[in-house]
Amino acid sequence: MNTIEISEKYLMKTYGRQPMAAASGQNCVCTDEDGKQYIDFGSGIGTNSLGYCNDAWADAVCKQVRKIQHTSNYYYTDVQAAFVQKLCGITGYQKAFLGNSGAEANECAIKLARKYSFDKYGEGRGTIITLKNSFHGRTMMTLTATGQDVFHNYFFPFPTGFAYAEANNLDDLKSKLDGTVCAVMMEMIQGEGGVCAMEKEFVQAAAKLCEENDILFIVDEVQTGVGRTGTFLASEQFGVHPNVTTLAKGLGGGLPIGCCLADEKCAEVMGPSSHGSTFGGNPVVCAGALAVLEQVSAEGFLEKVQQKAAYIREAVAKCSDVAAVTGLGLMIGIALKTKDAHDVMDKARENGLLILTAKEKVRLLPPLTISQEEIEKGLKILLPLLEN
Repeated sequence: MNTIEISEKYLMKTYGRQPMAAASGQNCVCTDEDGKQYIDFGSGIGTNSLGYCNDAWADAVCKQVRKIQHTSNYYYTDVQAAFVQKLCGITGYQKAFLGNSGAEANECAIKLARKYSFDKYGEGRGTIITLKNSFHGRTMMTLTATGQDVFHNYFFPFPTGFAYAEANNLDDLKSKLDGTVCAVMMEMIQGEGGVCAMEKEFVQAAAKLCEENDILFIVDEVQTGVGRTGTFLASEQFGVHPNVTTLAKGLGGGLPIGCCLADEKCAEVMGPSSHGSTFGGNPVVCAGALAVLEQVSAEGFLEKVQQKAAYIREAVAKCSDVAAVTGLGLMIGIALKTKDAHDVMDKARENGLLILTAKEKVRLLPPLTISQEEIEKGLKILLPLLEN
């Protein structure tokens, strides 16, 4: 049996996999087991932020794995310390909790918000408001936080303590503030919800409401963070600095990491045993994440991301079957007039280009380091598929 057959036999069918077995990669090019090469405009759903096997990233990971690969979080490591110091310096946050995924980061944010409120006001103030069409993870808690009915099935009973407001509807958000709320949680761009960006005025008004009511403002930047939108945090473009920001995906450059960042208001809420993670802050992962930060924060890097994004967006927008181009930076959603996004994805793969979908849209999340040559090769395949 080949790789696909073995995987189909032994793995639970929790993913809608495509018929391609990846074998190796370099920069923005993935090579399958048969030797066929693909330009990758998906980067592992935004996770391979520096592309495949970036030299500096790989060197840092390999050096660390031969130094110390793991130790309990009862002890300290220099690489973890260096990583969180740089991350807090870049983002302006005071404290970080390290886990292994975006869902874990969001779990921490939810627990932090509820403990903040409990410590200050006691019981009865633990509701989290999230937005309809949002996505926050697949654990039981973050699945419930996700504001899409399609995900609220099968796994009953779901946890309580969540309310859902319409995105970009301030009146609806206000109507949910009933005295039981401890936090409002949202994405700046709803990625799995269709690459839908929030309106700046709504985000700023929501942040102000939170401040006025001593409610924590949480922004899920699992997909939008670490330079994906052309600024290190997408929230920078909305003119807000949330009390809590969660990161994952591109932060590790391909290794599993999640991070919950807290500002001075709630930095000291979580104490010993209030939360934890066996593998969170793993030295090897931190070494890779530190390499990501060093490159993404380098002078001129994010300006290049913005330039690449503008080039791709302009090229795509000109295609006759494109109704709209959504998102920000290199988080690109493409609404189609007549074509089916999944058909476009399949045809792109057959022709040597890996892309994604988000609901009815084509979704592009190319590596931040993608070269102009790789962009041109990818667009040469994609653009004809977007024409009537």
